[in-house]
Amino acid sequence: MTDTPSKGTANATPTSIGRRTVLIATGATAATLAVTAAAPEAPTAGTTEAADTAPVAASAVCTLTKEMTEGPYYLDGQLVRADISEDKTGFPLELTLTVVDDDTCAPLGNALVEIWHSDALGEYSGFVGNNGHNEPDNGTFLRGGVLTNSSGVAKITTVYPGWYRGRCVHIHIKVHTDVTLTSDGSFEGGRELHTGQLFFAEAITTRVAALSPYSANTVARTTLAQDSIYDDGGAASGLLTLTALGGSPSAGYSGTLTLGVEQG
Repeated sequence: MTDTPSKGTANATPTSIGRRTVLIATGATAATLAVTAAAPEAPTAGTTEAADTAPVAASAVCTLTKEMTEGPYYLDGQLVRADISEDKTGFPLELTLTVVDDDTCAPLGNALVEIWHSDALGEYSGFVGNNGHNEPDNGTFLRGGVLTNSSGVAKITTVYPGWYRGRCVHIHIKVHTDVTLTSDGSFEGGRELHTGQLFFAEAITTRVAALSPYSANTVARTTLAQDSIYDDGGAASGLLTLTALGGSPSAGYSGTLTLGVEQG
């Protein structure tokens, strides 16, 4: 189960990316961008603190990197929802993803951040069985996304992903603008600005993989260093900043990343 074309009703052709770029920053860099990126605006009810709407810093530096392949397991028009975990077992993962414009570093509000990934056994909804495990397949688990707020922030709750044959642990991501929300809780139309992948520190994945339900995955795990797509670029390649939510891996993790997308 590598990121190669597969047959079915989904868009199964990997997308080759050449021209688009994406800014990705984490840790202190992400915090700096979040504070300095937004253009000034009058405070309104429900907005963040004043620091989040400070002018763009003239010295702000954006680190750019190429987008990554869509992979074979994308399904169009998935649900718009903040929690995509459904009834899947796994360790909690709370993602906070900030989208900014790569030219100005200003937050991009009302952008649809969509993610999809495998469960603890390395199986994708809509394609269960491709990683050698039998389980129910409703075609929606661990798929969906949310609109960013005025600060460019999208918060999504899921579970720590498993792995499938030939790939390290990762999450697929797309950023869309100008989408139309549909009555069935999904979305359509709009413009796709970014396709990429999010990655996980190997030391943390090693601890997670040793515990149930991840230890039941019968497929040999590919590490970050062995992966054919991750290029050891750290945050510049989508490596999440992970923070433990408790004293053991089973308590879960928060994951943060700032992505700057090209709108031109």
